[in-house]
Amino acid sequence: MSKVAFITGGNRGIGFETAKALGAEGISLIIGCRDLAKGKLAAKELQEMGFKAEAIAYDANNDKSADSVHNFIEKKYGELDILINNAGMITEDLIGTNSSSFVSQAVMQQTFHTNLFAVVLLTQKLLPLLMKSVAGRIVNLSSIVGSLTLQSMENSPIGPAKAFAYNASKTALNAYTIHLAHELKDTMIKVNSAHPGWVKTELGGPHAPMEIADSYKTTLRLATLNSHGPTGGFFHEADALPW
Repeated sequence: MSKVAFITGGNRGIGFETAKALGAEGISLIIGCRDLAKGKLAAKELQEMGFKAEAIAYDANNDKSADSVHNFIEKKYGELDILINNAGMITEDLIGTNSSSFVSQAVMQQTFHTNLFAVVLLTQKLLPLLMKSVAGRIVNLSSIVGSLTLQSMENSPIGPAKAFAYNASKTALNAYTIHLAHELKDTMIKVNSAHPGWVKTELGGPHAPMEIADSYKTTLRLATLNSHGPTGGFFHEADALPW
């Protein structure tokens, strides 16, 4: 039986490119997205490429959605090999505006719910299925803007990116990666954070330097690590990033 991967937000952008890359490795794909009709179209496209793919409903804003995902995977597959926590959101301007003094509680709560709380809940729900895998892999889609080291350094290359709610949610997601990897260090599960790059997606915007077609590389590497691969790290492609 082939490995099974669940990818949140896998119907477009980085998630879809990641699905294609995992499919090329012979991995069975489950695409989770809010709009099931769009998910089914993405799954059909993956099937036409020769990959095993299906779509299920997953909404980060609905806590019951994590239970539905767990129940579906448990009933059909019995276990899960790869979890890609890809879905994320931003409502602030990423570049050129420091929102620290005026960001609203509503934006903070919405951003943290999608980018952190929903990730933690879904991962907790799926951990029993990942524990059944001979080599479970969890990849949390983070961002270099969550690096406190780089944000605080003089003349930082990411200095202009000061969208506080978004950046802080990714910093917190990185903390979850560290804590979960430590908890699971004596198991076969590896947990890592991925910075895919600044990508021309709806979130990244049209001025991003990386094309969507190249955005899968970091996630694919971390999702398919061998037993000697790292855990509890923060990476862009093969390069470790500072926390």
